[in-house]
Amino acid sequence: MTTTNLSNKRMEKVYFVHVSDSHFGPTAEYARHGHQPQPCVERAVEIINNLPTRPDFVVHTGDVVTDPDEASYRRAAAVFSRLKMPVYYVTGNHDRSRDIHQFMAMGPRRPLSADPDMLSYAFEVKGYRFVVLDARGPDEIDPHGVLSEAQMDVVRAEATAVGPPLTIFIHFPVLPMNSIWMDNNMLVLNGEALHQALLPARERLRGVFYGHVHQSMQTVKDGIVYTAVPSLFSQFAAWPNDVVVREDPDYLPGFNFVHLLPEQTIVHQHTFPRP
Repeated sequence: MTTTNLSNKRMEKVYFVHVSDSHFGPTAEYARHGHQPQPCVERAVEIINNLPTRPDFVVHTGDVVTDPDEASYRRAAAVFSRLKMPVYYVTGNHDRSRDIHQFMAMGPRRPLSADPDMLSYAFEVKGYRFVVLDARGPDEIDPHGVLSEAQMDVVRAEATAVGPPLTIFIHFPVLPMNSIWMDNNMLVLNGEALHQALLPARERLRGVFYGHVHQSMQTVKDGIVYTAVPSLFSQFAAWPNDVVVREDPDYLPGFNFVHLLPEQTIVHQHTFPRP
């Protein structure tokens, strides 16, 4: 894959940790899907802080909390503040962008929307560009997402053929996953339009990273790689014939360690036992 119009020899390596779906509640004892999120997230933070290679940043692709209340966000903010590197957030269907703006500290970034109810921004690390999209739709389509026309304009402006290596972060899966219940409930409703808008940048696009599905998944279409990360505490099943949401007790909490190298991208999945 050609990654940039710049000389690869001038590019450095960037490492980031991808986490998602922490689902904090208002108390430390809060449980969802039969598990307590907070102890799992605390363990993940400890592991990330002690990785043999320090990541340049951590990105959380949404569902920081289960219910968008102040107590839950303050609890999440306290735990994630222990990370020793910059952290960035994406709005999930359980989140509110305004709340993430208010409660969750983030690294340096440039807003791509002036709307306080939209969380869309860009940041750069060592010459690589990262773009966060907000696909949280109205409550009546939840748990689906949708990109507004303003967000599609952001994509079209960013996804040009020429430019630095580009990485996209979004909460929802963009393309169908060949799982009945997921495809009926979890997608970005205009995901195909997003995919088409990204095509001009595919030679420099390092990947589209998302959460929401509580599962490790990779989808490749037209040379673009879409990568999902496990939830930080509980995983869903996603077999082709699943017609209702179903948890898979055999899948552990996890996160991904992503290597952006001048010539390639490597995604290394890590899992860990629940505390």
